[in-house]
Amino acid sequence: MSEALNEAAQGAHPAPSHEAVRGGPVPAPGRTPAPAPVPSPFAGVLDSAAGGLSRGLARITGTTVGRYQAAVVRIGISLTWLLFLLREWPHRHELYGPDGAWSWDLADRLVAGNHAFTLLLWGRADVWFEVVYTGAILASVMLLLGWRTRTASLLFMIGVLSLQNRSVFVGDGGDNVIHLMAIYLVVTRCGQVWSLDSRRRARGREGDGAGIALWIVLGLMLAVAQLLGRTGLTWTDGLLPWLGWTPFLWGFLLLQAVWWAVRRYAPGEPRTVLDILANILHAAGLLVIVVEVCLIYSTAGWYKVQGSRWQDGTALYYPLHLDDFSPWPGLSHAMAASGLMVMVITYGTVIVQVAFPFTLFNRRVKNVLLALMMVEHASIAVVLGLPFFSLAMIAADAVFLPTGFLRWAGDRVARPLRRGGGAGAAADGAGEPADARARDAEDTDDAEKAKDAERPKEAPARAVAGPRGPGPDGEPAPSNLVV
Repeated sequence: MSEALNEAAQGAHPAPSHEAVRGGPVPAPGRTPAPAPVPSPFAGVLDSAAGGLSRGLARITGTTVGRYQAAVVRIGISLTWLLFLLREWPHRHELYGPDGAWSWDLADRLVAGNHAFTLLLWGRADVWFEVVYTGAILASVMLLLGWRTRTASLLFMIGVLSLQNRSVFVGDGGDNVIHLMAIYLVVTRCGQVWSLDSRRRARGREGDGAGIALWIVLGLMLAVAQLLGRTGLTWTDGLLPWLGWTPFLWGFLLLQAVWWAVRRYAPGEPRTVLDILANILHAAGLLVIVVEVCLIYSTAGWYKVQGSRWQDGTALYYPLHLDDFSPWPGLSHAMAASGLMVMVITYGTVIVQVAFPFTLFNRRVKNVLLALMMVEHASIAVVLGLPFFSLAMIAADAVFLPTGFLRWAGDRVARPLRRGGGAGAAADGAGEPADARARDAEDTDDAEKAKDAERPKEAPARAVAGPRGPGPDGEPAPSNLVV
């Protein structure tokens, strides 16, 4: 009897459907329910973009990105220029001297028209030439070792521009790369690692007496040159159409003075603000170097595509038979005798140069092409006898090397020093505090970072980096130009 009453009650009051329970529309009897709306493929795109932009800005402002890449470009470019100056020491007067093939008067007329900068036109005496040439060598050594890197980068740029703008027809293509990189390095923090400056900071020595002396000497020399009205010291039409060399040089010295004063008397928030601005300027300079290298390869590749000899695969054959580009005639003739080798190298060069800028979005393919280009330039140095062009291009290419590889290579080079000198040599070989090394782990592998971001928040961390204090230069923890 009770079962019958229960069945009757259920028939009179049927159980509500899931849609009714959830508050959704209940379709009329005999009608098909409406399909659920398709989710938008753009849902969350703005939030993801905003989050990525926020993380990128935090990284650029809070850390010195690409510090190892900047350091290897600094070492490579300064070493290439130093070796060139030393090799040309017996011929320096013929190349850049007052009585050289490109006469002093011709150089003066050219500089008056293009507003280039060179110290060699400040005087025609042989003594002045020797001072400038020797100074360029010393500036190269300073930048190579990373001693007072900010001042050394400015002196290096002045030395490069002074010699190259004096005789514009001296060079083999690598001089253009050195010319540009010398300018770009001025705005980068290229002495954060692998430098005497980083070793000094790792030892806790913040005194900068030698740096202050350098700034005072440079300021006095610039003031005297300004009063004497030397060539090139203009207020406009210099480094840029609206920026002359006078405001640029004085502005650099002024910034150095402000940096020293803030570090000494206001190490708190003002120092943090200056570090953020320096990090932004450094990232911009590194980006310009990346874009410059991509432009070099893309323009070279697309111009080759338009050449008939490159189209038929015989372009390599002709320079191999030129005496000026055959330091090893036997090797050159052996390569030219193989039609298959000539064709493969000719077409391969074009393909690699055209494709490289498009491979920056794929890390593995980019690294393969980067290795091929470096091997190509090393071959050019041996086969065609252009060592300084090849060294300059390899140094510029190094901006694309992975951080993990650079740190591994640096450790391999420093290991004998650490083994021979004990703990003190270990600090010197590292050239950076332990917290800076932990912070550089963010740059080692993009794929690993992506995997970490995809892990659930409850998953335990793989490693503990420890507290992140100020960086090696007191930085806060993460929260074609014509002159």
